[in-house]
Amino acid sequence: MRARDRAAVSALRATLAALDNAEAVPLDETAPRAAALEASPVGAGATEAARRELSEEEMVEVVRAEAAERLEAAAHLTVPAHADRAERLRTEAAVLLRFLDGATEGTARSA
Repeated sequence: MRARDRAAVSALRATLAALDNAEAVPLDETAPRAAALEASPVGAGATEAARRELSEEEMVEVVRAEAAERLEAAAHLTVPAHADRAERLRTEAAVLLRFLDGATEGTARSA
């Protein structure tokens, strides 16, 4: 990262955001909502909900989905004018897949 590899930084930032989104608590559509201000919760943290904790398998699936999304987008960029963008997407996918390969090697050794 010290070499400021833009593709790696971009891929990792987007994947961290995807992991953060995956940890969000889904909105419960059946829960009643307060219509009046006086019926709303009061106090610091009154409306906060605990975030989900993703298992290692769920995290791997999110990273795999991010890599697959980039590879699919690169496959759709067939116009020569978009060759640079397609190559960058392939590079970002390779970075993510490299992290997955390192993670699976680490878990295989510890088992």
